[in-house]
This record gives sequence, C-alpha cells and structure tokens, in this order.
Amino acid sequence: MSYTLLRGEFVIRYADLPRQGPEPDGDTVKFRPDSPALVEGLPRPSGTPPGINARGVSIRLEAIDALETHFSGAHQELGGANQARDELLKFLGFTNVVYFADLPNKVQSADQDTMRGHVLTNGVDANGRLIGFVFPGEPAAPDGSAVFLDETLVDQSANGVLLKAGSVYPAFYATLPAALRVHLGEVSRAARAAQSGIWARSTGDPNGTAKVPDAHALSQLVLWPKLFRRLVPYLASGFGSLDGFGAWLRADPVHRDDALFLLPTGEYGNVHDVIRAAGQEIQLTLWPEDFIISPDPAPPGAPTRPQPAAVGDVLIVAALPDPAGADRGHELVTLLNTTPAPVDLTGWALTDAAGGRHSLTGSLTGGSVLQVTLGSAVTLGNAGDALVLVDPGGGLVDQVAYKAEMVRAGRTICFGR
Repeated sequence: MSYTLLRGEFVIRYADLPRQGPEPDGDTVKFRPDSPALVEGLPRPSGTPPGINARGVSIRLEAIDALETHFSGAHQELGGANQARDELLKFLGFTNVVYFADLPNKVQSADQDTMRGHVLTNGVDANGRLIGFVFPGEPAAPDGSAVFLDETLVDQSANGVLLKAGSVYPAFYATLPAALRVHLGEVSRAARAAQSGIWARSTGDPNGTAKVPDAHALSQLVLWPKLFRRLVPYLASGFGSLDGFGAWLRADPVHRDDALFLLPTGEYGNVHDVIRAAGQEIQLTLWPEDFIISPDPAPPGAPTRPQPAAVGDVLIVAALPDPAGADRGHELVTLLNTTPAPVDLTGWALTDAAGGRHSLTGSLTGGSVLQVTLGSAVTLGNAGDALVLVDPGGGLVDQVAYKAEMVRAGRTICFGR
C-alpha cells in the first residue's frame, strides 16, 4: 500500500513555552511538517480533521501500543512505559532528555528540541492525529510523494524497531495493510517467545489473568494498553468488582466496545468478545495480533476524505522542471480552472518540497489555464519533487509529485487526471 511521505521535524520541547510543551510517549510524538497543506489532503476514516496548528501535529505510531505514561490522570507500569518513550526518542536522535520533576511527562531540557525526520502516513485518526510510521533523517523521495511501504522498510521504522524489541504491544487497526499486519504479527510473536522487554512481565493475557482490585494495582501492571484505557474509567465510576465490565463495555459500542475482526475464527466481534472478567481478575482471551480493530466510525455526514479542492477546483496540470538553458527563472507550472466561474488567486501560493513559497495574484477565468513562471523562492528539482497549491488559509487545493525519470530537458510533464 502507498503511504504519503511527509518531511519535517519531530518536536519534544517548545523553547518559548517548555512547561506547555509536548508530552511524547512510546507511541506518540509531535511532528512539524515542512508542507502543512499535505496534511489536509489525507484520508480521515473517522471523519475527524487533522489537529494541526503552527506548532505541528501529533503522530500516532501505527501498529503499536505502548504502556501509558499518562492517561486520564493514571499510568501503567512506569518502568516499561518510560522505557518505550526513551527508546523512541533515542531512535529519532534526541539525547540527554530531562523531564520536569513536577511535570514528569514534559521535557525540561534536551540537547535538541527538534530533530529532522519523516513520516509515512495513510490518514488521520479519530483524535486528529496522523497515523503513521516514523523515521529519523531525510528521505530520498520528495515531500508529498507516494511511497510503497513493504516489510523491509517497515522494519526500519521506529514502529518496527520497538515491536521487535518487545518494548510495545501490537495494535492492528483496519488502516494497516494486510501484508504488513501479517509480518508485524510474526515480529510480535517472536518478541514474546523470547520474553523480550515487557513480554517478560505481561499479564492479563491468554497466558494468565491479571488481578485488579483497584486503580493503584492497575497502575503497577504490564497490560495491553487498550484494555488499561477501558479499565481506568470503569474503576473511576466506582464499580467494586469486574463482574459488570463486559456489560459496561457493551453499553458504548463506539468509545468502549470497539468493533473487531477475529482472525482465528474469521468472525466479526467486539472488545467484550476477547475479554474474560470476573471478581477482581481479567484477561484477554486472544493475543492482540490475532484481531483487527476498526477505527471509530465517522459521524453521520462527516466526510472521510478531504475535499479535493478549496474555493474553486483549480488543478496543477503540468510543470516544466528542466527548461532548455538555465532553469532558474524559466521553470513553469500550468494551472487549470475546471469550473465555469472565475477564481481569485490573491493569497494563493505554490509550495515545493523544500518549503519554498511562490505567491499568486490575479484572477483565473473559468475553464482557462494559467502558466506561472517560478522565481527563486520555489525551484523544481530535476531529481524529482512535489508541488502543492494552497488557498489563502493554507488549505490544500491540489498536489502533484514527479520522479526523476519523468524529467527530460525542455519537456513539460503533464499530470494525468
């Protein structure tokens, strides 16, 4: 399956507001993309738009679930939770990370507040976070390009590395391609067989029950994090035993009793179907890699894909990245207004993979084309590049990408529609 490549930087501390900065954990980290408009063009299966602002957007690492360092005022076994977080930040290149004593999830200091890196993403989750695989450093492909994510590449991601080390549990959503799910399931089973990382202390799973008399006991356990996140509000509601846990789950099929596909039987079910709870004991009856979790359904009428254009349907239909002679000042981009009405381009802009911005002005009449000569702010790379057209509010209007083999001296690249 193809994923969208986003270049940018991972952020763990705001220099101007350190006590209000991000709270990285073992499966979530803040990311500031070079081309924010690319984020607006991602699918949103739960109907939630991306929660992006000038400081970036949170990335939820696909296919893994780390022990919670903080959730509704609670946490899981902190040894395993903090270890996964520290391994993730080290993998991304951060060093000497120190947390506030009174705010143990916020970074007080580090050798680096930000680190360059990239994300392969295929959409936005129900909380407005990007779903993706994260990598340190600069990729070879241009920003916004489609990258086929195979088993070899996924093993090089932070997600794959953490799962192989046994630092996190698997959590396979329907957004994960089947081939990658099968591969990562094998990775998780191998880590469990070797008793690596948290697997040596895992409880409440098919190997045995976990005893949960109260919230404090829960905070000391190594337990599948999604089950922990269901138990926290259940216990906070004042229930004295786990006898009613299954009924409590079924009372809310969206936010508690997630829909599942059970791989061993090929049947559809819900979270309550893979949990056995009674008295003070609870356990999963299937390993987490043996079922697929459905994303939260979109509310009625909520779009699951972004609008393909903003304001007016204007498309990037062609580009000349390698003109005869000198490139600078002679590279061309052709825009087409597909609507019958004129579109005011004032405040619109073309941006490239390097973050350059070429502002547009004037009006583009209905059904006509406009050939834009690029200046020094935006240059079209002959080794491949991406172009994004944004409206005055930064919303995505259109995006295209091309590879090096498409570039020929003096020849215009046409983007098929």
